[in-house]
Amino acid sequence: MTASNQASRRGVMTAGLGLAAISAASVGQAAEPAPSQTGGGADRTESGFVTTKDGVRIFYKDWGPKDAQPVVFHHGWPLSSDDWDAQMMFFRLQGYRVIAHDRRGHGRSTQTDSGNEMDTYAADVIALADALDLKNAIHVGHSTGGGEVARYVARAKPGRVAKAVLIGAVPPIMLKTPANPNGLPMELFDGFRASLVANRAQFFRDIPEGPFFGFNRLGAKVSQGLIDNWWRQGMAGGAKAHYDCIKAFSETDFTEDLRQIDVPVLILHGEDDQLVPIANSAHLAIKLVRQGTLKTYPGLPHGMAQTHPDLINADLLAFFKA
Repeated sequence: MTASNQASRRGVMTAGLGLAAISAASVGQAAEPAPSQTGGGADRTESGFVTTKDGVRIFYKDWGPKDAQPVVFHHGWPLSSDDWDAQMMFFRLQGYRVIAHDRRGHGRSTQTDSGNEMDTYAADVIALADALDLKNAIHVGHSTGGGEVARYVARAKPGRVAKAVLIGAVPPIMLKTPANPNGLPMELFDGFRASLVANRAQFFRDIPEGPFFGFNRLGAKVSQGLIDNWWRQGMAGGAKAHYDCIKAFSETDFTEDLRQIDVPVLILHGEDDQLVPIANSAHLAIKLVRQGTLKTYPGLPHGMAQTHPDLINADLLAFFKA
């Protein structure tokens, strides 16, 4: 590596640390919901926290008219609600009420030592939906967030959910088991855990620089901004929660959740998804849901909602309006 490249990498790392510090400072200042009015009446933009039964504070964003149909976005590991910026802005401008939260242990939510598993994640979403009184909502989940959507929607109170979307999502189960012989080996996820413990900061560079956005593919158009933003979001969360969440997204079996969902489900998946292979996820999940539609994208990566937001947003909008 040349001296100029070393300086460039140090500059990126310094910028990322600065952004993480700003994010951490904002957590301490935003102890209660602090609405920022953007218009009259019920049309407003705000963010705040919901406190769960076990005292965990879940950060959320809630933008748009409060009488509009809610769209709730569930992020992947180890990110935050910021990963949905392109979707939040698009659907806010389409007139929807858009909501996204930071999963416990991620982003600006409490860095929890316990409860970092799918049952509690779903319970946290129930607490959020109750606090904001969300009705007839559309829930959209990416990757780990897709598992969270499946578990929540299967357990949601009547009238809370209208539709669900799974994007590059982990259901029905990622891990290789006797019942899922084509799944991914435990050694892969053990490697994730080892890399996180050894050098989380570098691990959270390697993922977005490589398979997450498909930037390791020949001819890929690399976005340094996406890489830096992924790293920033990851480093804002807690290492213990991120470690635990690897088990949650890889070993949880969502088969029964998918079977219980009684609302329309749209499944979107990139055919070149290197992290959640399509054959072991979307192709199986579509057989389990009652009212499912599957759409796949040749050549697109795991993070296609960020690399190709115009394409994904258009397909989401068509499903929302159908």
